[in-house]
Amino acid sequence: MAQLSDDCFAHGGALMPLDEALAMLAERIGPVAETVRLPLAEAGGCLLAEDVTAAVDVPPHDNSAVDGYALFFDDLDPDGETRLPVTGRVAAGHPLGRAAVRGEAIRIFTGAPMPEGPDTVMMQEDCREDGDDVVVMPGIRQGANHRHAGEDVHEGDVVLRRGRRLKPQDIGLAAAVGRTELAVYEPIRVAVFSTGDEVREPGQPLPDGAIYDANRYTLMSAAARLGCRVSDLGILPDDEAVIGKALAQAAESHDLLLTSGGVSVGEEDHLRAAVEAGGNLHFWRLAIKPGRPVAMGQIARTPIVGLPGNPGAVLVTFLLIARPILLRLAGMEDVTAHRFAVRAGFDHKKKSGRREFVRARLTAGEDGAAVVLKHGASGAGILSSLVEADGLVDLGPDLTYLESGSSVDFLPFSEVLT
Repeated sequence: MAQLSDDCFAHGGALMPLDEALAMLAERIGPVAETVRLPLAEAGGCLLAEDVTAAVDVPPHDNSAVDGYALFFDDLDPDGETRLPVTGRVAAGHPLGRAAVRGEAIRIFTGAPMPEGPDTVMMQEDCREDGDDVVVMPGIRQGANHRHAGEDVHEGDVVLRRGRRLKPQDIGLAAAVGRTELAVYEPIRVAVFSTGDEVREPGQPLPDGAIYDANRYTLMSAAARLGCRVSDLGILPDDEAVIGKALAQAAESHDLLLTSGGVSVGEEDHLRAAVEAGGNLHFWRLAIKPGRPVAMGQIARTPIVGLPGNPGAVLVTFLLIARPILLRLAGMEDVTAHRFAVRAGFDHKKKSGRREFVRARLTAGEDGAAVVLKHGASGAGILSSLVEADGLVDLGPDLTYLESGSSVDFLPFSEVLT
């Protein structure tokens, strides 16, 4: 379970800047997941729990990059054709079995081990066969098409670092250095629930004043996409005792509790009171839009993240706050989401002192360069704006007016939901 100190998130008063909150998380949250060894074929998508060191050079021997002829560069006429007898043949997996000598050419194929001696490979397209000889055109550089042992990876190199989510190319590199299995972190256990007497399960009758629970499904899908093992705790009523009991039970068997709604300061916001009664609530009022009310606390030693109830804000705050928390718990070390400089295709006014994340669609401008366009409706309750957006424009706290054509930082959803 998470080892969270009792006072690490205490904060009140002024709104906390997002960077300060994230720095606090980085200092105090680390891996809680157990490790397991998996065969390479099963390790894709997992978080690596160990550094992977190459036991061999890659490639393990000098080899040819093309189909052609292995020869000595010094045998070639720099100004005219060179005729050489073809005295051997080398295919992948079938070495020549002897050292080559000056004045001969060896027929060789892509990936085949270079015979001892020759330093250059002439592509077959630049040669012509003439009986038992090959005629080589002039103009090749010394060492052309000759791949050296260790050109990709040297024995002893660390080729994959702990905390990396394993992509297909990572699995291939692990195989290339001779690994048959890898130590990976097991998925962390995340419990997701919603609160509110007005919230209904999709498919149920919808009385006046009720809404369907979009947030829980959004959060379950987002957590699962990041590799978590998700438990659905359903919808909890606006009852402090019921919420408190559910939190205590979930904390016993999960690494993170994740909820939406009930974290503000209203009379019906019972989640805050339930957490304070059963653990510690380190309430963040973040200087961001959307999603100012975000709660960070703990039940026993298990962290709980309470996100806003508005569906437009819940995903944004999940990506900004909950994502780095669950990734650190899961074993990832670098949780930084890369932003990209693009050109804004809209004007925008904002308040000073808070960081704003504008939902935007990425397109190509008249010059072909990337441009982001703001979604027309951007209220915290507009979930469709996230469906139609490609990511978030990140506007700093000091900015008060964004002029179309300015360079902005763009955070694609593809950076934070994979």
